[in-house]
Amino acid sequence: MTLLSFSGLDALATAVILLDMGRVVRYVNPAAENLLAISAKSIVGTPLDRAIADPGLMIAAVTYASTNNCSYTQHELPLAIPGHARLEVSCTVTPTEIADLTGFLIELSPLQQQSRIAREERLMDQSTQTRELIRNLAHEIKNPLGALRGAAQLLDRELERPELHEYTQVIMKEADRLQSLMDRLLTPHRLPQVTHFNIHEALERVRSLLLAEFPDGITICPDYDVSLPSLTADREQIIQALLNIARNGAQAMQGRGRIILRTRVARRVTLAKKMHRLALMINIIDNGPGVADELKDKIFFPLVSGREGGHGIGLTIAQTFVSQHRGTIEVESRPGETRFSILFPISNDTDNGI
Repeated sequence: MTLLSFSGLDALATAVILLDMGRVVRYVNPAAENLLAISAKSIVGTPLDRAIADPGLMIAAVTYASTNNCSYTQHELPLAIPGHARLEVSCTVTPTEIADLTGFLIELSPLQQQSRIAREERLMDQSTQTRELIRNLAHEIKNPLGALRGAAQLLDRELERPELHEYTQVIMKEADRLQSLMDRLLTPHRLPQVTHFNIHEALERVRSLLLAEFPDGITICPDYDVSLPSLTADREQIIQALLNIARNGAQAMQGRGRIILRTRVARRVTLAKKMHRLALMINIIDNGPGVADELKDKIFFPLVSGREGGHGIGLTIAQTFVSQHRGTIEVESRPGETRFSILFPISNDTDNGI
């Protein structure tokens, strides 16, 4: 079936589906393709009851609008999205005539969208404030820490009793450990070195590093959309961000489990308060125990870790690097599956400056 085109509907951020009177899908706009995780080519010409999973409530809404010849809205309509958690949407069905098509216009608005954007903005503000606080603290700590280590080193040289050297060695080793921690806290604040690179080469680098670190128990499954364009970003920062996220999952699984590295294109995405027509989406999915409920809202905060002995800096650095490239990180977690979703605007859809 020929794909219909409606430039006005193509530009909408709201997901739109057009049905003919036989309830066959005749058109879906890019926002609907993104929301339903399907392509227009795959469902245009398909009856609604076969085009989407669990279509019962949507069909009931179409039936009501058809019977009463009026617009009808079904709130909290659940949608089953392939590869994603179930999504609740507001579904409005309106009998319509557009061009030569008589049928029904379906509008789908995710109920979580506005709350997600608000949460994203709040987390970005909190993260910025927290990073600035940690950065100032790190600077304040570094100087006296250096003096402390130097004094311990001088004292070590002056001690005559060998058994006392153990204590000065403890002081110096702990000072070195804290110095390394402060350096890691300050690392994300350098300016990005922007280049064009293939995101899949970066992910393959992450895969090789993880396999070297966890050679026996981790299975890494690449699932790439090879049609994606190059990313304009700091290659080393992006690799480090992705590595930190994937390593966090591997450590949570104690080096035994499966990690999926997936890339897709996302359409009509709001990033840093700006709507982007296209975005690069990277999913890092593990089958570990999941994130504890009490940590979900602060998982990206510095010095917060659910792992014994963890510094709680890896995910903070990852979020910092992603934010510097006007991207976002979201996490969905339950026992048996933790999914980190990283979104970057595709360069030709932005002003390219980082």
